[in-house]
Amino acid sequence: MALRQCAIYGKGGIGKSTTTQNLVAALAEAGKKVMIVGCDPKADSTRLILHSKAQTTIMHLAAEAGSVEDLELEDVLKVGYGDVKCVESGGPEPGVGCAGRGVITAINFLEEEGAYDDELDFVFYDVLGDVVCGGFAMPIRENKAQEIYIVCSGEMMAMYAANNIAKGIVKYANSGGVRLAGLICNSRNTDREDELIMQLAEKMNTTMIHFIPRDNVVQRAEIRRMTCIEYDPSAKQSDEYRALAHKIIDNKNLQIPTPITMDELEEVLMEFGIMEAEDESIVGQTAVSE
Repeated sequence: MALRQCAIYGKGGIGKSTTTQNLVAALAEAGKKVMIVGCDPKADSTRLILHSKAQTTIMHLAAEAGSVEDLELEDVLKVGYGDVKCVESGGPEPGVGCAGRGVITAINFLEEEGAYDDELDFVFYDVLGDVVCGGFAMPIRENKAQEIYIVCSGEMMAMYAANNIAKGIVKYANSGGVRLAGLICNSRNTDREDELIMQLAEKMNTTMIHFIPRDNVVQRAEIRRMTCIEYDPSAKQSDEYRALAHKIIDNKNLQIPTPITMDELEEVLMEFGIMEAEDESIVGQTAVSE
C-alpha cells in the first residue's frame, strides 16, 4: 500500500499523545509498519512505545552535536513496541522561540536521511494543540500529512479547538492535498457526548470515526509507560483502540471541512444543554471585552 501520512491534532490535554500511541500500537499489532513523529516540545509522543521517560529530541541532539547536519538517522530514530519507529522533533526552551521550527527541521532531516522508507504503511504526526502557530501547521502546510484526525470531547473548549483546527485545514486544502479524515472522541463522560460529537462532525463535513470510552486501564498502563494494547491486550479498552485502528485502515472519507461559526457552535452547545441561552459565552470572547 502507498504510505499514508496522518496528523493528529486537538486541544492541549485532550489525550492526543495517548490516543496516538495506543492507535499506533494497535496498527503495529495488525501488522502495519508505522513511524511516529512527535511534534510537541514536551517530547511525550513516543514514551509509551519506547517505555521511556522522554525520547531525546532532534533539536536537543542537534544543539549538542553543533548542527542537524552532524546527526545520523540512528541517533534520532528509536524502535519500540511492535517495531514502531519513534522520533521526537523537540523545540526551544519555553519563551525562547517558535517550537514550530523544530518540527520543520525534524521532518526535513528525516526526509533527507531516508527515514520514510518503502516499507512504511503509516506515519503519524502528533501535533501540539492548535494551528495558530505556523510551525505547527507545518505537516499540513508543506503537504506532508494528507489525512488529519482531530481528537476532541464533548467539552466546549475541545469542540472550539476542533473547529479552529478545521479552519487551518481549509486554509491549506485548496493549494494541497490535505483533508480532514474524522473526529476521534476521547470521552470525558459528558452527557450524550457521542451524539454531540456526531452532530459537530456532520456540520463540519466529516464523521466521528470512533468514540473511545473513558477507562482507568489507560492511566494504569501509562504509569508503567506502556500502551493499553501492550499492558493488557485483553482489556475492553484495547479492543476500542483496535477498532479505531481498523476504521482508520479502511477510511476513505477524506473531505475539505466546513468549519462552523461561533453562533452555530453555541447553538449546538445550547441544544445539548451545555450552555444556557443567558450564559455569557466564553466562546469567541476576547481579552478586549474584559
